[in-house]
Amino acid sequence: MTREPDHTTPQPVGCEASTAKREPLVVNISDMKLSSDSADVIVTYSLGSCLGVTAYDPVLRIGAMVHCLLPSPGANREKARKNPFMFVNTGVATMVRKVIDLGAKRERLIFKAAGGANMRNDTLFNTGRRNFEALEKLLERNSVTLSAQDVGGTIPRTLFLYLDTGRVVVRSFGKEKEL
Repeated sequence: MTREPDHTTPQPVGCEASTAKREPLVVNISDMKLSSDSADVIVTYSLGSCLGVTAYDPVLRIGAMVHCLLPSPGANREKARKNPFMFVNTGVATMVRKVIDLGAKRERLIFKAAGGANMRNDTLFNTGRRNFEALEKLLERNSVTLSAQDVGGTIPRTLFLYLDTGRVVVRSFGKEKEL
């Protein structure tokens, strides 16, 4: 879903339009948001074992973020057809197609990732690790590399993408780190 520039939002008296705070585009679990509005910020919360991936074209300032729950649909392709963003392998590929449809150039896209943690001692399924491995395989098959990542461990993360600059910030337990 893209957001067109909103020039109709009332601004506080005496304030310039550029100083008004806008609500961020929130990416829910198994969801994706994209925008070509450089004033937008895209955010996803509570990345535990889930994986958040950003794609950004620095020339056109087009960006997107996906929040994937699982690595792949396995034998259940119908689930991926209904919601490709639930899975790393279909969600990231769909996100890239949509960003390119907005005008971004594949060769300019910068990819970053966060999440993939081992939550609640998930040693049986290792969902976080498997999510990141699925991303690595997908990117390798497409000759793409991650520019930065903050994955693994046991902490939840919040991921921000600032479309004006392409900055990607990870916040966890009140501390921020730029990727």
